[in-house]
Amino acid sequence: MKDRLAHVAIAGTLVVMLYPLAWMVMTAFKSTTEIAQNVSLLPADPTFDNFVQGWDGAGVESFGTYLRNSTVIALLAVAGNVISCSLAAYAFARLSFRGRTVCFALTIGMLLLPKDVLLIPQYSIFHALGWVDSPLPLIVPYFLAMDAFFVFLNVQFLRGLPRELDEAAAVDGCGPFRRYWHITLPLIKPALATTAIFTFIWTWNDYLPQLIYLNSAEKFTLPVGLRMFLDATAGSDLGPMTAMSLVSLLPLFLLFMFFQRRLVQGIATTGLK
Repeated sequence: MKDRLAHVAIAGTLVVMLYPLAWMVMTAFKSTTEIAQNVSLLPADPTFDNFVQGWDGAGVESFGTYLRNSTVIALLAVAGNVISCSLAAYAFARLSFRGRTVCFALTIGMLLLPKDVLLIPQYSIFHALGWVDSPLPLIVPYFLAMDAFFVFLNVQFLRGLPRELDEAAAVDGCGPFRRYWHITLPLIKPALATTAIFTFIWTWNDYLPQLIYLNSAEKFTLPVGLRMFLDATAGSDLGPMTAMSLVSLLPLFLLFMFFQRRLVQGIATTGLK
């Protein structure tokens, strides 16, 4: 009896959690007029016009331009985070140098600092460098181990690996970088996969930094491009916006489906001895 009640509770929770997604899918096939008038989940007169109009875009650029820009920025951010955070984690977990404890404590302290506090100083720096209205402010920081969470994640994973591996490689003449490249990286693939997946998701959905640093329509990303379907002074294209929102979710859904096992493995095994 308890198992049945547990299954019913889980099923009910699942329905509540999936209802917004089901509403988005169904609304993508409703016209803008029907969205305002029909409160039913199922569309009365399904149409694919929202996808055609949405792909054409709400401004001078097509939605394909925003999709391409987001893909380039997200992939470069993933590459930067995986490389820089794993290197920083390897230095903290495996190398001995003066001030290592203090530097690691400061890195962990960055987790307590809200990102909104850094917006103005970062904007001032990027403006002085002439990087505003370019994707550089959204890409370059990821190559500098800016995400303390992923540094900490990789450090915890590295601490679970036996040091004898590094010591044996050092006896054979491997330097720190060769040990990192040939020994450490193959062993921390679950942590790297977790870093890559979360970085892609967070960068793909990031709105405020992209809104601040990108001013030209041809450089807009998906979150900024979706915002162009809403207009406070004129009519809003809710149908095309919902259709393109559904399209923008597909890469994240496919990413999670294909890499779910590595994601769970990376989270479950991080920090275990």
